[in-house]
Amino acid sequence: MTTEYFERLWQAVTAGDEYAAGDVVVSALGAGIDTESVLLDVIGGVQRKVGQEWAANRFTVAQEHAATAINDRVLAGFGYALPRPRAHRGRVTVACVDGEWHAMPARLLAEVLKFRGFRVDYLGAQVPAPHLVAHLHRTGPDVVALSASLATRLPAAHATITACQAAATPVIAGGAAFGPDGRYARLLGADAWAPDARAAADLLAAPLPRPRAGHQPLDDLPHLADQEYTLVSRTSSRLVKSVMKGLEDRVPAMREYTLRQRQHAAEDIAHIVEYLAVSLYVGDEDLFTGFLAWTADILSARHVPPGSLLPALELLRGQLRDFPRSQAILDAAHTRLSDTLTP
Repeated sequence: MTTEYFERLWQAVTAGDEYAAGDVVVSALGAGIDTESVLLDVIGGVQRKVGQEWAANRFTVAQEHAATAINDRVLAGFGYALPRPRAHRGRVTVACVDGEWHAMPARLLAEVLKFRGFRVDYLGAQVPAPHLVAHLHRTGPDVVALSASLATRLPAAHATITACQAAATPVIAGGAAFGPDGRYARLLGADAWAPDARAAADLLAAPLPRPRAGHQPLDDLPHLADQEYTLVSRTSSRLVKSVMKGLEDRVPAMREYTLRQRQHAAEDIAHIVEYLAVSLYVGDEDLFTGFLAWTADILSARHVPPGSLLPALELLRGQLRDFPRSQAILDAAHTRLSDTLTP
């Protein structure tokens, strides 16, 4: 039954008609579809499709933002279409990691928790850890629900998890950044992880235990003692410039790039360096190789040969010849990408 309303909302969102979008949601509720299905299968389903359309190069960034804004406005009025729920199951603070602008997953979770009977403080996108901790001291919630969609936010997530736990508040983590199986949530010491909003609400039906005292971030990631993550992240600008210069020597056509093309190339290399750094942080080469595979698909959808990534990896490897973990990660990514491109 939700399929009909999903399609109607999709048509309204792609047409840029927020009034029609609001009417679809009200109609779905009036037809007896339960609140969570409207939230997660209709609104959330449309939002997921928006991301898929951007990845396939069928939506521009502007179209993606416009569609997200309509969904956000629909959610803003969602609560007024239903009786106000009675809070009786504890207090939850829902926030996105500092630097994380993809707030829709957290927003959907906040609405689900409200209708499950929780008192919810929804703090939105990009919440710096010190401000979040100040909020915890002021309000005393039972748990923090921390959302991150981009894996590059994992170091910030780690710092936030540790800070919340130091304030005696357990953390449940969620979002694509933590891995499809929650491996990075566990690695970074989160007290719980959930793959989606329904699972998170189910987990929070029972109180999470208070965090253990005296926990330090290095306890989770002893490999950081080799300083590779720190050195790569601190020299990222220099690495990007060096790789760009090397690419101009290896790919002469780049010398004829327009300023816009050069900017895009530099941004792509910066993302590669950023994902290499976070892979070093969590000590998992699969994070980097997965990102490269995704990037290759994105480039193919935009008619850019994904093989152009290979010389960038080789040049970056040359810059990091004294970093054994970096070398191993880059080698694994190069092999996987080469195998993918081989007919």
